[in-house]
Amino acid sequence: MSRVRSFHPIEDKNAKVLILGSMPGRASLAAGQYYAHAQNAFWRIIAELLGLDVLTPYDKKVHAMKAARIAVWDVLRSCKREGSLDSMIEADTQTANDFRTFFRTHPQITHVFFNGAKAEACFRQHVLREIDGRVLRYTRLPSTSPANASLSYARKLEVWRTIPLPGQPLSPPISLL
Repeated sequence: MSRVRSFHPIEDKNAKVLILGSMPGRASLAAGQYYAHAQNAFWRIIAELLGLDVLTPYDKKVHAMKAARIAVWDVLRSCKREGSLDSMIEADTQTANDFRTFFRTHPQITHVFFNGAKAEACFRQHVLREIDGRVLRYTRLPSTSPANASLSYARKLEVWRTIPLPGQPLSPPISLL
């Protein structure tokens, strides 16, 4: 199995929201961009939320996310995994990113949104006990991965709309059931 490494976060010191994935897939690693797989709904959803054209270049989407005070990162700094599926991540090879420092340098973050169940599970296992008693609100969103075909794009978008944008109050989480 090959060891894969995540990217630096998309972040701004004024971020209020953090969206966490687990680990970039092959297409993202090859492109050097978050959520680069053509079938991943992440950027399509973000474009909808931020009022962008879905064909907006990556660097402009990143800028728009920073302007909306949204940070993006992965829970894992590295792991061993064949392919791109979260289910292929070897449990005993997972190393988490440095969230203690991240949260210390981003004190305005109040809510963490997980892009799928694996990101949430890895965070709870490797990070939650390491952060200094910071009170954050956690919400698991449906994975934008093409492997998550159990929900339609419309339903994913509906749930992802709970992410607060500047000037909007935080919406209550929507049940995935």
